[in-house]
Amino acid sequence: MADLPTPDTGGEIEWVATHLADLVRPGDTVTGSASHRGGQSAADAALAGYNVRGYANRRNEVWPADRRGASALSPYIRHGLLSLSRVWEHVGGGPSRDVSAFRDELLWQEYARHLYARLGESTRRSLRFSVQERGPAYSWPTQMSCVNLAVTELARDGWLPNQMRMWLASQWAVRDGGGWRDGEDEFFRHLLDGSRAANRVGWQWTVGALTGKPYGFSRWQVNKRAPGLCEQCALQAACPIEDWPPEDPPEPRAFVDPQMRRSAAEAAPPPTVVTGAVEAVWITAESLGDDDPALAAHPELPVHFVWDRPLLQRLRLAPKRLVFLTETLADLARRRMLHLHVGDPRQELAGVPLAATVAPVPGWGQRAGALDIVSPHAWPWLVPPHEGPVTSFTAWRRRAKV
Repeated sequence: MADLPTPDTGGEIEWVATHLADLVRPGDTVTGSASHRGGQSAADAALAGYNVRGYANRRNEVWPADRRGASALSPYIRHGLLSLSRVWEHVGGGPSRDVSAFRDELLWQEYARHLYARLGESTRRSLRFSVQERGPAYSWPTQMSCVNLAVTELARDGWLPNQMRMWLASQWAVRDGGGWRDGEDEFFRHLLDGSRAANRVGWQWTVGALTGKPYGFSRWQVNKRAPGLCEQCALQAACPIEDWPPEDPPEPRAFVDPQMRRSAAEAAPPPTVVTGAVEAVWITAESLGDDDPALAAHPELPVHFVWDRPLLQRLRLAPKRLVFLTETLADLARRRMLHLHVGDPRQELAGVPLAATVAPVPGWGQRAGALDIVSPHAWPWLVPPHEGPVTSFTAWRRRAKV
Protein backbone atom coordinates (compact mmCIF):
# COMPACT_ATOMS: atom_id res chain seq x y z
CA MET A 1 0.00 0.00 0.00
CA ALA A 2 1.83 3.09 -1.29
CA ASP A 3 0.69 6.63 -0.56
CA LEU A 4 0.30 9.32 -3.17
CA PRO A 5 1.75 12.71 -2.20
CA THR A 6 -0.71 15.03 -0.50
CA PRO A 7 -1.91 17.81 -2.84
CA ASP A 8 -1.07 21.38 -1.91
CA THR A 9 -3.82 23.98 -1.74
CA GLY A 10 -3.63 25.87 -5.02
CA GLY A 11 -1.82 23.04 -6.83
CA GLU A 12 -4.76 20.66 -7.27
CA ILE A 13 -5.05 20.95 -11.06
CA GLU A 14 -1.41 20.03 -11.56
CA TRP A 15 -1.77 17.23 -9.00
CA VAL A 16 -4.69 15.67 -10.91
CA ALA A 17 -2.83 16.01 -14.21
CA THR A 18 0.20 14.28 -12.69
CA HIS A 19 -1.40 11.47 -10.68
CA LEU A 20 -4.85 10.81 -12.19
CA ALA A 21 -4.37 11.49 -15.90
CA ASP A 22 -5.20 7.89 -16.82
CA LEU A 23 -8.65 8.21 -15.20
CA VAL A 24 -10.04 10.87 -17.57
CA ARG A 25 -10.93 10.66 -21.24
CA PRO A 26 -8.02 11.08 -23.68
CA GLY A 27 -7.93 14.68 -24.81
CA ASP A 28 -9.75 16.09 -21.78
CA THR A 29 -8.03 19.20 -20.43
CA VAL A 30 -7.53 19.07 -16.68
CA THR A 31 -9.12 22.16 -15.19
CA GLY A 32 -11.35 23.03 -12.26
CA SER A 33 -14.87 24.37 -12.04
CA ALA A 34 -15.30 28.06 -12.79
CA SER A 35 -18.03 28.39 -10.17
CA HIS A 36 -17.17 26.06 -7.25
CA ARG A 37 -14.08 25.20 -5.25
CA GLY A 38 -13.99 22.03 -3.21
CA GLY A 39 -13.25 21.73 0.49
CA GLN A 40 -14.81 22.16 3.91
CA SER A 41 -13.60 25.76 4.09
CA ALA A 42 -15.32 26.61 0.80
CA ALA A 43 -18.49 24.79 1.88
CA ASP A 44 -18.62 26.63 5.21
CA ALA A 45 -18.15 29.97 3.47
CA ALA A 46 -20.85 29.21 0.91
CA LEU A 47 -23.35 28.27 3.61
CA ALA A 48 -22.49 31.27 5.78
CA GLY A 49 -23.08 33.56 2.81
CA TYR A 50 -26.41 32.04 1.81
CA ASN A 51 -29.63 33.89 2.65
CA VAL A 52 -32.86 32.07 1.85
CA ARG A 53 -34.90 35.27 1.47
CA GLY A 54 -36.48 35.41 -1.98
CA TYR A 55 -35.89 31.74 -2.73
CA ALA A 56 -39.52 30.82 -3.40
CA ASN A 57 -39.88 33.45 -6.12
CA ARG A 58 -36.44 33.13 -7.68
CA ARG A 59 -35.42 29.47 -7.37
CA ASN A 60 -36.36 28.67 -10.99
CA GLU A 61 -34.91 31.79 -12.60
CA VAL A 62 -32.17 31.11 -15.16
CA TRP A 63 -30.90 34.19 -17.00
CA PRO A 64 -29.36 36.66 -16.49
CA ALA A 65 -27.46 34.84 -13.76
CA ASP A 66 -28.03 37.58 -11.18
CA ARG A 67 -31.75 36.74 -11.23
CA ARG A 68 -31.14 33.22 -9.96
CA GLY A 69 -32.25 32.18 -6.50
CA ALA A 70 -30.81 28.67 -6.42
CA SER A 71 -28.42 28.22 -3.50
CA ALA A 72 -25.67 26.38 -5.48
CA LEU A 73 -24.87 24.41 -2.29
CA SER A 74 -25.57 21.02 -3.87
CA PRO A 75 -21.92 20.03 -4.64
CA TYR A 76 -21.10 20.43 -0.95
CA ILE A 77 -24.22 18.55 0.11
CA ARG A 78 -23.53 15.72 -2.31
CA HIS A 79 -20.06 15.04 -0.87
CA GLY A 80 -21.05 15.39 2.78
CA LEU A 81 -19.29 18.71 3.34
CA LEU A 82 -22.66 20.11 4.34
CA SER A 83 -25.18 17.75 5.88
CA LEU A 84 -28.83 18.18 5.01
CA SER A 85 -29.55 18.70 8.70
CA ARG A 86 -27.06 21.54 8.95
CA VAL A 87 -28.43 23.29 5.87
CA TRP A 88 -31.98 22.72 7.13
CA GLU A 89 -31.13 24.50 10.38
CA HIS A 90 -29.23 27.31 8.63
CA VAL A 91 -32.33 28.63 6.87
CA GLY A 92 -34.50 28.51 9.98
CA GLY A 93 -35.80 31.94 10.89
CA GLY A 94 -36.06 33.11 7.29
CA PRO A 95 -39.34 34.10 5.62
CA SER A 96 -41.71 31.18 6.10
CA ARG A 97 -42.61 30.79 2.42
CA ASP A 98 -38.96 30.77 1.39
CA VAL A 99 -37.95 28.38 4.16
CA SER A 100 -40.75 25.98 3.25
CA ALA A 101 -39.85 25.97 -0.44
CA PHE A 102 -36.15 25.53 0.29
CA ARG A 103 -36.69 22.73 2.78
CA ASP A 104 -38.89 20.97 0.23
CA GLU A 105 -35.83 20.83 -2.04
CA LEU A 106 -33.74 19.36 0.77
CA LEU A 107 -36.42 16.73 1.28
CA TRP A 108 -36.23 15.91 -2.44
CA GLN A 109 -32.52 15.23 -1.95
CA GLU A 110 -33.32 13.00 1.01
CA TYR A 111 -36.07 11.21 -0.90
CA ALA A 112 -33.59 10.43 -3.70
CA ARG A 113 -31.18 8.95 -1.16
CA HIS A 114 -33.92 6.83 0.42
CA LEU A 115 -35.03 5.57 -2.98
CA TYR A 116 -31.46 4.69 -3.98
CA ALA A 117 -30.68 3.07 -0.63
CA ARG A 118 -33.72 0.84 -1.03
CA LEU A 119 -33.48 -0.02 -4.74
CA GLY A 120 -29.77 0.44 -5.55
CA GLU A 121 -28.88 -0.49 -9.12
CA SER A 122 -32.55 -1.18 -9.90
CA THR A 123 -32.82 2.58 -10.38
CA ARG A 124 -31.10 2.06 -13.72
CA ARG A 125 -34.48 0.93 -15.03
CA SER A 126 -37.50 3.11 -15.64
CA LEU A 127 -39.19 2.56 -12.30
CA ARG A 128 -42.95 2.94 -12.84
CA PHE A 129 -43.52 3.84 -16.52
CA SER A 130 -41.64 2.51 -19.53
CA VAL A 131 -39.44 5.19 -21.12
CA GLN A 132 -36.65 4.61 -23.64
CA GLU A 133 -33.45 4.09 -21.67
CA ARG A 134 -30.76 3.79 -24.33
CA GLY A 135 -30.51 5.29 -27.79
CA PRO A 136 -28.11 6.32 -30.55
CA ALA A 137 -25.32 8.85 -30.06
CA TYR A 138 -26.75 12.29 -29.30
CA SER A 139 -25.52 15.83 -29.90
CA TRP A 140 -27.01 18.82 -28.12
CA PRO A 141 -28.72 21.27 -30.52
CA THR A 142 -26.47 24.13 -29.44
CA GLN A 143 -27.79 26.46 -32.16
CA MET A 144 -30.63 26.99 -29.68
CA SER A 145 -29.54 29.74 -27.28
CA CYS A 146 -31.30 28.15 -24.30
CA VAL A 147 -29.61 24.78 -24.84
CA ASN A 148 -26.24 26.36 -25.62
CA LEU A 149 -26.33 28.40 -22.40
CA ALA A 150 -27.01 25.28 -20.33
CA VAL A 151 -24.48 23.06 -22.10
CA THR A 152 -21.78 25.75 -21.80
CA GLU A 153 -22.31 26.10 -18.06
CA LEU A 154 -22.44 22.33 -17.58
CA ALA A 155 -19.03 21.94 -19.23
CA ARG A 156 -17.47 25.04 -17.64
CA ASP A 157 -18.86 24.91 -14.11
CA GLY A 158 -20.10 21.39 -13.53
CA TRP A 159 -23.24 22.88 -12.03
CA LEU A 160 -26.65 24.04 -13.27
CA PRO A 161 -29.81 25.32 -11.61
CA ASN A 162 -32.51 22.67 -11.57
CA GLN A 163 -34.60 24.48 -14.20
CA MET A 164 -31.76 24.22 -16.73
CA ARG A 165 -31.29 20.53 -15.91
CA MET A 166 -34.94 19.93 -16.71
CA TRP A 167 -34.59 21.85 -19.99
CA LEU A 168 -31.67 19.68 -21.11
CA ALA A 169 -33.20 16.41 -19.95
CA SER A 170 -36.50 17.18 -21.69
CA GLN A 171 -34.77 18.27 -24.88
CA TRP A 172 -32.67 15.08 -24.88
CA ALA A 173 -35.33 12.51 -24.06
CA VAL A 174 -38.78 14.07 -24.61
CA ARG A 175 -38.12 16.30 -27.64
CA ASP A 176 -35.37 14.36 -29.45
CA GLY A 177 -36.15 10.81 -28.31
CA GLY A 178 -32.76 10.05 -26.75
CA GLY A 179 -32.34 7.39 -24.09
CA TRP A 180 -32.68 8.87 -20.62
CA ARG A 181 -29.92 6.70 -19.18
CA ASP A 182 -27.51 8.04 -21.79
CA GLY A 183 -28.42 11.57 -20.76
CA GLU A 184 -28.13 10.70 -17.09
CA ASP A 185 -24.64 9.32 -17.72
CA GLU A 186 -23.66 12.56 -19.46
CA PHE A 187 -24.90 14.65 -16.53
CA PHE A 188 -23.15 12.35 -14.05
CA ARG A 189 -19.85 12.76 -15.87
CA HIS A 190 -19.94 16.55 -15.57
CA LEU A 191 -21.94 17.54 -12.49
CA LEU A 192 -19.98 18.28 -9.31
CA ASP A 193 -23.07 17.18 -7.40
CA GLY A 194 -23.56 14.14 -9.63
CA SER A 195 -24.88 11.19 -7.66
CA ARG A 196 -26.75 8.20 -8.98
CA ALA A 197 -29.40 8.90 -6.35
CA ALA A 198 -30.33 12.50 -7.18
CA ASN A 199 -29.32 12.40 -10.84
CA ARG A 200 -31.39 9.34 -11.66
CA VAL A 201 -34.49 10.44 -9.78
CA GLY A 202 -34.29 13.82 -11.53
CA TRP A 203 -34.12 12.26 -14.98
CA GLN A 204 -36.83 9.70 -14.18
CA TRP A 205 -39.14 12.48 -12.98
CA THR A 206 -38.45 14.70 -16.02
CA VAL A 207 -39.00 12.01 -18.65
CA GLY A 208 -42.09 10.60 -16.92
CA ALA A 209 -40.63 7.29 -15.77
CA LEU A 210 -41.72 8.06 -12.20
CA THR A 211 -44.94 9.98 -12.79
CA GLY A 212 -46.19 8.98 -16.25
CA LYS A 213 -46.18 12.67 -17.23
CA PRO A 214 -43.06 13.94 -19.06
CA TYR A 215 -41.92 17.52 -18.51
CA GLY A 216 -42.70 19.44 -21.72
CA PHE A 217 -39.91 21.93 -22.36
CA SER A 218 -41.03 24.79 -24.62
CA ARG A 219 -40.30 28.39 -25.51
CA TRP A 220 -42.79 29.46 -22.84
CA GLN A 221 -40.40 28.34 -20.08
CA VAL A 222 -37.47 30.14 -21.71
CA ASN A 223 -39.36 33.41 -21.99
CA LYS A 224 -40.53 33.11 -18.38
CA ARG A 225 -37.26 32.04 -16.78
CA ALA A 226 -34.74 33.71 -19.10
CA PRO A 227 -36.45 36.82 -20.51
CA GLY A 228 -34.53 38.23 -23.46
CA LEU A 229 -32.56 35.08 -24.21
CA CYS A 230 -34.70 34.11 -27.19
CA GLU A 231 -33.97 37.48 -28.81
CA GLN A 232 -30.31 36.41 -29.05
CA CYS A 233 -31.12 33.08 -30.72
CA ALA A 234 -30.37 32.33 -34.38
CA LEU A 235 -33.57 30.28 -34.43
CA GLN A 236 -35.75 33.03 -32.98
CA ALA A 237 -37.98 33.14 -36.06
CA ALA A 238 -38.11 29.36 -36.44
CA CYS A 239 -38.02 28.12 -32.87
CA PRO A 240 -38.11 24.30 -32.70
CA ILE A 241 -39.74 24.44 -29.26
CA GLU A 242 -42.30 27.13 -30.06
CA ASP A 243 -45.16 24.79 -29.17
CA TRP A 244 -45.60 22.20 -26.45
CA PRO A 245 -44.30 18.77 -27.42
CA PRO A 246 -46.95 16.22 -28.44
CA GLU A 247 -48.49 14.46 -25.47
CA ASP A 248 -47.34 10.87 -25.55
CA PRO A 249 -47.70 9.47 -22.03
CA PRO A 250 -45.57 6.39 -21.35
CA GLU A 251 -47.08 3.01 -20.63
CA PRO A 252 -47.05 1.71 -17.04
CA ARG A 253 -44.39 -0.92 -16.47
CA ALA A 254 -45.65 -4.47 -16.30
CA PHE A 255 -43.56 -5.07 -13.17
CA VAL A 256 -42.90 -2.49 -10.49
CA ASP A 257 -40.33 -3.43 -7.85
CA PRO A 258 -42.31 -4.33 -4.69
CA GLN A 259 -39.65 -2.59 -2.57
CA MET A 260 -40.97 0.69 -3.91
CA ARG A 261 -44.13 0.04 -1.91
CA ARG A 262 -42.69 -1.38 1.30
CA SER A 263 -39.35 -2.36 2.83
CA ALA A 264 -39.15 -3.26 6.49
CA ALA A 265 -35.38 -3.80 6.20
CA GLU A 266 -34.84 -0.17 5.20
CA ALA A 267 -36.78 1.03 8.23
CA ALA A 268 -34.70 -1.08 10.60
CA PRO A 269 -31.05 -0.97 9.46
CA PRO A 270 -28.63 -3.26 11.31
CA PRO A 271 -27.09 -1.79 14.47
CA THR A 272 -23.54 -0.51 14.32
CA VAL A 273 -21.34 -2.63 16.57
CA VAL A 274 -17.66 -2.03 17.37
CA THR A 275 -15.75 -5.29 17.03
CA GLY A 276 -12.14 -4.25 17.57
CA ALA A 277 -9.53 -1.53 18.01
CA VAL A 278 -9.50 1.05 15.22
CA GLU A 279 -6.25 2.05 13.49
CA ALA A 280 -7.54 4.44 10.82
CA VAL A 281 -10.62 6.08 9.30
CA TRP A 282 -11.74 5.29 5.77
CA ILE A 283 -13.59 8.04 3.90
CA THR A 284 -15.19 7.97 0.47
CA ALA A 285 -16.58 10.59 -1.90
CA GLU A 286 -19.99 10.07 -0.29
CA SER A 287 -18.91 11.75 2.94
CA LEU A 288 -15.80 13.96 3.05
CA GLY A 289 -16.83 16.61 5.57
CA ASP A 290 -15.40 17.27 9.00
CA ASP A 291 -18.76 16.23 10.47
CA ASP A 292 -18.58 12.76 8.93
CA PRO A 293 -19.52 10.53 11.91
CA ALA A 294 -16.43 8.30 11.65
CA LEU A 295 -14.07 11.25 11.23
CA ALA A 296 -15.63 13.13 14.13
CA ALA A 297 -15.52 10.07 16.41
CA HIS A 298 -11.80 9.45 15.86
CA PRO A 299 -10.10 12.86 15.64
CA GLU A 300 -6.70 11.41 16.58
CA LEU A 301 -6.51 8.73 13.88
CA PRO A 302 -5.05 8.92 10.37
CA VAL A 303 -7.48 9.07 7.46
CA HIS A 304 -7.40 7.06 4.22
CA PHE A 305 -8.99 7.92 0.88
CA VAL A 306 -8.65 5.67 -2.17
CA TRP A 307 -9.09 6.84 -5.74
CA ASP A 308 -10.98 3.79 -6.98
CA ARG A 309 -9.10 3.11 -10.21
CA PRO A 310 -11.37 0.36 -11.62
CA LEU A 311 -14.46 2.48 -11.01
CA LEU A 312 -13.01 5.75 -12.29
CA GLN A 313 -11.54 4.16 -15.40
CA ARG A 314 -15.04 2.99 -16.25
CA LEU A 315 -16.77 6.29 -15.44
CA ARG A 316 -14.21 8.64 -17.04
CA LEU A 317 -15.49 11.62 -15.09
CA ALA A 318 -14.84 15.12 -16.36
CA PRO A 319 -11.56 16.42 -14.86
CA LYS A 320 -13.31 19.21 -12.95
CA ARG A 321 -14.99 16.58 -10.78
CA LEU A 322 -11.61 15.08 -9.86
CA VAL A 323 -10.19 18.55 -9.22
CA PHE A 324 -13.13 19.39 -6.92
CA LEU A 325 -12.47 16.23 -4.90
CA THR A 326 -8.73 16.96 -4.81
CA GLU A 327 -9.42 20.48 -3.53
CA THR A 328 -11.54 18.91 -0.80
CA LEU A 329 -8.79 16.47 0.17
CA ALA A 330 -6.12 19.19 0.15
CA ASP A 331 -8.28 21.21 2.52
CA LEU A 332 -8.83 18.21 4.80
CA ALA A 333 -5.08 17.50 4.89
CA ARG A 334 -4.57 20.83 6.63
CA ARG A 335 -6.39 19.41 9.68
CA ARG A 336 -5.89 15.64 9.57
CA MET A 337 -3.15 13.15 8.74
CA LEU A 338 -4.33 12.05 5.31
CA HIS A 339 -3.16 9.08 3.25
CA LEU A 340 -4.13 8.96 -0.42
CA HIS A 341 -4.05 5.87 -2.62
CA VAL A 342 -5.08 4.92 -6.13
CA GLY A 343 -6.26 1.39 -6.87
CA ASP A 344 -8.96 -0.98 -5.66
CA PRO A 345 -9.98 -0.04 -2.08
CA ARG A 346 -10.38 -3.73 -1.24
CA GLN A 347 -6.70 -4.22 -1.94
CA GLU A 348 -5.30 -0.86 -0.85
CA LEU A 349 -6.84 -1.07 2.64
CA ALA A 350 -6.78 -4.83 3.16
CA GLY A 351 -5.98 -5.86 6.74
CA VAL A 352 -6.32 -2.36 8.26
CA PRO A 353 -8.85 -2.17 11.15
CA LEU A 354 -11.03 0.73 10.03
CA ALA A 355 -13.72 3.07 11.24
CA ALA A 356 -16.09 4.20 8.48
CA THR A 357 -19.47 5.81 7.97
CA VAL A 358 -21.95 3.44 6.35
CA ALA A 359 -22.92 5.14 3.10
CA PRO A 360 -26.37 4.29 1.68
CA VAL A 361 -25.07 3.33 -1.78
CA PRO A 362 -24.48 -0.19 -3.15
CA GLY A 363 -20.85 0.47 -4.08
CA TRP A 364 -19.94 1.21 -0.48
CA GLY A 365 -21.29 -2.11 0.74
CA GLN A 366 -19.58 -4.03 -2.04
CA ARG A 367 -16.20 -2.66 -1.02
CA ALA A 368 -16.74 -2.58 2.74
CA GLY A 369 -17.66 -6.24 2.75
CA ALA A 370 -14.07 -7.10 1.83
CA LEU A 371 -12.51 -4.76 4.41
CA ASP A 372 -12.02 -4.92 8.15
CA ILE A 373 -14.60 -2.35 9.29
CA VAL A 374 -14.36 -2.75 13.05
CA SER A 375 -16.16 0.50 13.90
CA PRO A 376 -19.07 1.30 11.54
CA HIS A 377 -20.91 4.57 12.05
CA ALA A 378 -24.53 5.23 11.05
CA TRP A 379 -25.34 7.50 8.14
CA PRO A 380 -26.60 10.95 9.31
CA TRP A 381 -30.07 10.93 7.78
CA LEU A 382 -32.19 14.07 7.79
CA VAL A 383 -35.28 11.83 7.74
CA PRO A 384 -35.03 8.41 9.42
CA PRO A 385 -35.78 5.64 6.91
CA HIS A 386 -39.29 4.24 7.07
CA GLU A 387 -40.89 1.14 5.61
CA GLY A 388 -43.59 2.96 3.65
CA PRO A 389 -43.80 3.62 -0.10
CA VAL A 390 -41.20 5.45 -2.17
CA THR A 391 -43.33 5.27 -5.30
CA SER A 392 -43.40 9.08 -5.34
CA PHE A 393 -42.03 11.97 -3.34
CA THR A 394 -45.53 12.71 -2.05
CA ALA A 395 -46.10 9.14 -0.87
CA TRP A 396 -42.70 9.03 0.82
CA ARG A 397 -43.14 12.39 2.52
CA ARG A 398 -46.40 11.39 4.17
CA ARG A 399 -44.38 9.03 6.35
CA ALA A 400 -41.30 11.26 6.74
CA LYS A 401 -40.51 12.50 10.23
CA VAL A 402 -38.43 15.65 10.34
